[in-house]
Parts: sequence; C-alpha cells; structure tokens
Amino acid sequence: MNASPQSAVAGQGIVVTGAARGIGRALAARLVAEGARVVINDLDPASTEATAAEIGAHAVPGDGASEEGVAALVAAAGEHLGTIDAWFANAGVVRGTDLEASEEEWATSWEVNTMAHVRAARLLVPGWLERGRGRFVVTASAAGLLTALGTATYSVTKHGAVAFAEWLSATYRHRGLVVQAICPQGVQTDMLARDGAMRDILVSDGALTPDDVAEAMWQGLQDDRFLILPHPQVADYYRSRAQDTDRWLGGMNRLQRLIESDAGGPG
Repeated sequence: MNASPQSAVAGQGIVVTGAARGIGRALAARLVAEGARVVINDLDPASTEATAAEIGAHAVPGDGASEEGVAALVAAAGEHLGTIDAWFANAGVVRGTDLEASEEEWATSWEVNTMAHVRAARLLVPGWLERGRGRFVVTASAAGLLTALGTATYSVTKHGAVAFAEWLSATYRHRGLVVQAICPQGVQTDMLARDGAMRDILVSDGALTPDDVAEAMWQGLQDDRFLILPHPQVADYYRSRAQDTDRWLGGMNRLQRLIESDAGGPG
C-alpha cells in the first residue's frame, strides 16, 4: 500500500503498543504505509522484532504498562524517533471472568488496560502542550462504552480507558492535543477466539478483521473525531444506553440469560 498523496502522518514519529499481532499490528502497518516512522512495542521480543521487520517499523519490546516499563519505552522511542508525535495505546489484556476474578487478575487488567495510558500521557502530554500539538489514541473496545458480559475486569478497566481519554480531550483539546478512542466490537483476533459463549454473539453482529479496524482508524484520523467506531451499530447501542439505561440493562440481562441457557448454566 502506498502512502496517501497528503498523508496526515507522513514523517511523524508514532508509537503503537501491543503491536506484535492483531489490531496493533494492523494499526502499525497502516501507519507505516502512510509514511509514518513507527516504533512498535509488545512483551514478546521475538514476535515484536519479526513484526517490525515485516512491516518496516522499529521494535522496542518490553513491558509497556508499568511505570518503569512505560518510562523505558518513551525514552527508547524518543531516542529512535527524535520526537514522538502520536501514541497509540493499543495493548490490552483479558484476565479473569466474573466475581471469581482474583486480586492479581484485577490488578493486571488495571495496569495494562488503564494505567498504561495514564503513565504514557503523564510523560508525553507536557511536551505536546509546549509544542501545541500531539495525538493520543486509545484502543478501548466497545466494552468501554457498553459492557462486556462474562468479564468484569475487562469491561471495568476499558470503561476506565475511555473515561481517561475523555478527560484528556476535555482538558487539553484547546491546546492542540487530539485524543481518540477506537471502540470495535468483535475483531478476528486471538482475544475473540477465547471469548467462549460471547464469541458467537459478537460474530453474529459482524466480526471485523484487524485491517478493517485499521481502516476505521485511518478514516478517524482525517477528521480527529473522538469516537472511532469500526462497527457503526455501536453508536446506536451507545445512544440507547444513554437514553434509557434501565431498558438497555434489561436487554443486556436477557442476553446474559441467553448465554447461560446456551452454556447450561443457571437461568
């Protein structure tokens, strides 16, 4: 794929976390194709290096969630790129299920799905405000706008990711900071394959490819919209939730009962 004639990211230094595979890889590949200089991060060194070689990015493998890991990633990416113009906080995890989720599973979900964003913004935003421009993009999932039945840890921490992105946008957009949240439903990744009973529901509502999400991201970059919704129907669900929350919760509970019935659980 050749870069667009007047690509919005040509020459920019961009970091994408969780980019060895899946959505992160597709985002990074599209950004490279559009002329950006891209650093990718993921935990597995071999996969990160292999993906970087395949798509033309620079690999900085390691922990992109802890305070020390985020600081190391920002420093290494800054050294390679010179200037970090945009940060794509894409890394995410699903740990635990319902109330049985352990303290450790909650802590890991909070660290990766929410606090990694806070830690990156803490280091990047002051410089962006000085320059009068910067972009922070969160892969938050429709779970961050609606909910994710079957995994409280994921749903709650993705809500936190959206809430933090909203706060950043409300606080700094007049100073040149563009903040965006990518919120897909089912995407054909390893995470969807592990979703169990919920997988069939997400697939029935249209499971996209990672490249589809990357295309939605690219379109969202053209007008700086806050919510990037690869599944357009999520906008309708989000409006329904806001307009009549009790009715929406009743519908979600019916869906929960359907899942339990199909799984032979309590109904």
